[in-house]
Amino acid sequence: MSPHAARIDALHVSVPFEIRAASADDADAIASAHIDSITSIGPHFYSAEIVRAWHAAIEPSIYRRAMAGGERFFVAALSHDARREVLGFSSHHQHNGQHGVAVYVRGIAARRRTGSALLQKAEASALAAGATTLRLDSSLAAVDFYKANGFAEMGRGEHQLRAGRVMACVFMEKNLSGVELQ
Repeated sequence: MSPHAARIDALHVSVPFEIRAASADDADAIASAHIDSITSIGPHFYSAEIVRAWHAAIEPSIYRRAMAGGERFFVAALSHDARREVLGFSSHHQHNGQHGVAVYVRGIAARRRTGSALLQKAEASALAAGATTLRLDSSLAAVDFYKANGFAEMGRGEHQLRAGRVMACVFMEKNLSGVELQ
C-alpha cells in the first residue's frame, strides 16, 4: 500500500489515503464512488438524461463479475476510515488482446492527485501483464486528466452505456514504451 494525501473539502484539509488492490468485498464502495463521480462531475459535460443513463445500471455485481473475470481493480481508501470509505478506483482489463484502464474519483477527490495515483497502479498492472499500449474511451469530463497523464487523443465518437444509450467520448491511447512507474 502506498500512502498518499488528498485534499477533500472546501477548507483544503489534507486527508491521507492509501492505494490498495481491491477485492470483491469492495464492490459496494466502488459502485458508490463510481456513481458519485458520474453525478458530481458528469453534469458539467453531459445532459441530465445522459448522466442518469450513465449511472443507471451501476451495481456492485458488475465489479464482482469483472474481478472474477480477471479485471484488476485498485481503490484509494481513506487511511483512517474503518468503514472503507473509497475516494475512487481504477481498473486494468484486457479484451481481445488490447489493454485498457479506467479511473473514477468522487467529486470531493477530483484534482487532488487521487486519480493520478490510481492510474499509476492500473498502468503498473498493465505493464506487468505485458501491455505496450493502453486504449480507452474517455468521457468528456476526463479528457484533460488523461492528457495530463500521457494519453493522446485518437478521435471522437460515441460510447455505448450499459443502459443502452450512447454518450459522446474521446478515444485515447498511451504508449507504455519507456514508461517508468513509481
